Amino acid sequence: MVNQYETVFIMTPVLSEEQMKETVKKFKDYLLSKGAEMVYEDNWGMRKLAYPIQKKSTGFYHLFEFKAEGSILHDYEVAFKRDERILRFLTVKLDKHAIAYNEKKRNKAKEEKAEA
Repeated sequence: MVNQYETVFIMTPVLSEEQMKETVKKFKDYLLSKGAEMVYEDNWGMRKLAYPIQKKSTGFYHLFEFKAEGSILHDYEVAFKRDERILRFLTVKLDKHAIAYNEKKRNKAKEEKAEA
């Protein structure tokens, strides 16, 4: 059964712009190779962490929202755990209310950009 998921991951701040894009591409390609459908992707950029992780106080945040079979998630998360460039990650299954909220938020952002 296909469900909708959202993954937020934090990459180490010592990466160059190119290394960061390469890391994002690696995980996006993994999802696409397993038949996932990307719904939305957002680069949140460098942000301060709430508490230090591996003696780092900042990190590059990135978000994926995708539709996929639940069976691919185990290997997907193992790939995050094995990648030394990833400080933290979290994948959550979205219910219908979260999906509606995310769509509403994206549409509002598009309208604000169109007005500007």
